[in-house]
Amino acid sequence: MTQSGRVAKLHYMANGFRVLANGDHVVCAVTGEPIALEALRYWNVARQEAYASADIATRAMTAA
Repeated sequence: MTQSGRVAKLHYMANGFRVLANGDHVVCAVTGEPIALEALRYWNVARQEAYASADIATRAMTAA
């Protein structure tokens, strides 16, 4: 799934994200699975966390 195997460091914003450290994926805050930057669609701005799917994001946000 990942090309370089390097985890990117991102700053999540309301309508996108900014790359702080280069990499090709981030790690889902709930499942720990890698998410390619091209496939990243779900995150929480306040927590600065990425999520692998809408279901996982909803579960994480309703658990808190």
